[in-house]
Amino acid sequence: MSDETQRFLDRLAEHRAARLESQGQEPTWIAARRQAGAARFEAMGFPTRRDEAWKYTDVRAIARGDFALAADADFSPASAAALTLPIDAFRLTFVDGVFSAALSQLDGLPAGVSLVPLSAALAENHEAVGGPLGRLTGVEFSPFSALNTAFMEEGAVLRLAPGTVVEKPIILQFLSRAGEAPVMSHPRILVEAGGRSQATLIEHHVGEEGAANFTNLVEEVILERNALLTHYKLQEAPLADLHVASIHVEQARDSRYTSFNLNLGGALVRTDLISDLNGENATCDFYGLFYGQDRQHVDSHTLANHNAPHTFSNENYKGILDDRAHGVFNGKVVVKRDSQKIEGFQSNANLLLSDRAEIDAKPELEIYADDVKCSHGTTTGQLDEEAIYALRSRGIDRQTARGLLTLAFAGEVLEEVDVDAVAERVELAVAGKLPERFNLAGLVEAAVALGDE
Repeated sequence: MSDETQRFLDRLAEHRAARLESQGQEPTWIAARRQAGAARFEAMGFPTRRDEAWKYTDVRAIARGDFALAADADFSPASAAALTLPIDAFRLTFVDGVFSAALSQLDGLPAGVSLVPLSAALAENHEAVGGPLGRLTGVEFSPFSALNTAFMEEGAVLRLAPGTVVEKPIILQFLSRAGEAPVMSHPRILVEAGGRSQATLIEHHVGEEGAANFTNLVEEVILERNALLTHYKLQEAPLADLHVASIHVEQARDSRYTSFNLNLGGALVRTDLISDLNGENATCDFYGLFYGQDRQHVDSHTLANHNAPHTFSNENYKGILDDRAHGVFNGKVVVKRDSQKIEGFQSNANLLLSDRAEIDAKPELEIYADDVKCSHGTTTGQLDEEAIYALRSRGIDRQTARGLLTLAFAGEVLEEVDVDAVAERVELAVAGKLPERFNLAGLVEAAVALGDE
């Protein structure tokens, strides 16, 4: 066992001892799962670049980090307000993984919706949570899922009763503090959407400038028949933060899951997104946009498992990389045997704003049926200097011209975003502050006209 693995296990032992002293014994099944997670993490250790799934991502910055666990959720209300998305929404807020009731807003939560911190859900009825928790993402999935299970204590549980339609978005806000020493958190999110339910979930990761913390998230989403969930994951953590996330979705017949995976911050970011299409007419749409600058590293792995006939997946990921940033895209579509009449489409396009930026793209199809429609492709390029010149000849400075063309590149994903506050955060990150006369709709129209000249 490596010194890095031992350091995390020692931190776990310290945490468990402190928790038992302050809160007493916990249910046997929770303790058993923690033990299983710790044992699996000890056996696996941190992944290395010799592991195929981690070939392009070096996690030594995490493995060598000496991370503590946050003891409280203190955060200035004024600072939190400055970071919070200006949206009328129901909100659960966590500070370095610790739930903050003061920064949460659950007033008016409609009947049929249960939204509580994981700690409260376990305290109120741990057996109801224990069944689905860990069913989709177990300790075998990766060393990080095993580590999350070992430390699993806080997070969110969202349940939608059958037929429930939530008009306002639901926000899970994760704030990262700039403290004297780095901390780690291992949030666990469980979403259970009953039949014919509909909701928009916004997961927002953001923090104070200078924060250098480690977030290790595991999220499990279960959609029953005809359930519709739109899931925004807006990750704009401070540039020194480390972020690993595993999102696993299970879809029943006629359900639809729409994912917007928007990565703007973090020194090292790795996201695994998996959807199991288990019932006929189940559909998943994966929209992704990652923007990297300085020496950021952003790794996006996606997987659509067509486990039933007449299922549909569509994926469109865009990468924008500047300076010495490094991006990774690995998208995979798997069509199981006898899953006929499926459609699986995958597209990845990347824009390099610097000669030193780098992208590793690997789209994959794995098909075991013969009556299917599948396609995949990836492209990488740079800004067109002739287009920049054409815009400058119209009185637009070079920086604004680059911003306009970069935003036009991202427009195919952004035009699918229905939450204005989310779209504005992304636009500002990838294009900077543009003159008021420009807007996304006009930009796309102008870009098309420019291409026809």
